[in-house]
Amino acid sequence: MLEKIASYFPPFLQEVYFKNTIAIWIVGISGILLSIVIAKVMYWVLSNIIKKLTAKTKSNLDDLLIEKLEGPVAFAIGLFGIWLSFDVLVLPAGLTKFLDGVFYISTVINIAWTSTRLLDALIDEYIVPLTEKSQSDLDDQILPIMRKVLKATIWILAAIIGLSNAGYDVGALITGLGIGGLAFALAAQDSVKNLFGGITIFVDKPFKIKDRVIASGHDGVIEEIGIRSTRLRTLDGRRVTIPNSVFSNTSIENISSEPNKKVTVNLALPYDTSFDTVSLALATLNEIASSNENIEKDFTVTFNKFLDSALNIELVYFIRKNKNIPQALTEMNLSILKNFNEKEIEFAFPTQTVFHKALAQK
Repeated sequence: MLEKIASYFPPFLQEVYFKNTIAIWIVGISGILLSIVIAKVMYWVLSNIIKKLTAKTKSNLDDLLIEKLEGPVAFAIGLFGIWLSFDVLVLPAGLTKFLDGVFYISTVINIAWTSTRLLDALIDEYIVPLTEKSQSDLDDQILPIMRKVLKATIWILAAIIGLSNAGYDVGALITGLGIGGLAFALAAQDSVKNLFGGITIFVDKPFKIKDRVIASGHDGVIEEIGIRSTRLRTLDGRRVTIPNSVFSNTSIENISSEPNKKVTVNLALPYDTSFDTVSLALATLNEIASSNENIEKDFTVTFNKFLDSALNIELVYFIRKNKNIPQALTEMNLSILKNFNEKEIEFAFPTQTVFHKALAQK
């Protein structure tokens, strides 16, 4: 078809240069440029027009497909047009073979790209909603890993098929990889440690997604558990990536796993506090703890120590799970301060009495 178009050019453009007429060179180069333009236009149409049309439908799958496949479709159109444009040119055998290999590999890459994007769309539409509805957190942790494994498998198959069609001896390449496997294994020791660390996380389950943990000096919420690393969001809002091997060699404090938060409050009363006032202080603490809805009912109030400069009474209570800990602490402390002030129960200051013995003058 493109050769026929070139035949309509004026006679002076039919002169041959480098085994092609000037008309053929113009048609070929124009075809390449036009293919790039058409690919960009198609991408714009899919992104701005088709996407708006699919947004009006009830199904969410078509929106995902357009979002995921707009790039691969535009690339396929451009690649096909460029291949047709090169096909009209008579090029050296070596260059032709090289370009054929490039087109084969590019086509396979585009197919793999399309397949992984399609896989993402199907998982997001059908699998993710199921994992969100389930009560178990295991599927939430396994899904990201399975997604990566499936996508890696597609790309590996694409690389093998592409190299094979391009004329490369894949068997020899695999053999070469086998020979260099030992060196690779030595170089990849950290990656292997991280892999086994990830397996340990799934088997031992020291934490799960959305748990708050303290690990490797970082306090934050787990966002993602991967094959090589785990990502958490610190309380400052920063995202930290920790290699999984770290979790095999260090202690992990899972804050979310504690049933409740234990709080110990020690209050010192002056030594001249009367028996009745100490009893009143104990009764007041019992009343405060029992009336707070954020506090478990198994609290204890004791007069437990004679300190050097004060009488010590102790309140041990537990903040209920999933309650706002800073708010509960503030409420309890304000209530203690208010009630002690109203009942004129004084707190002791650190004091020390020093006795001096006067020396008799001679």
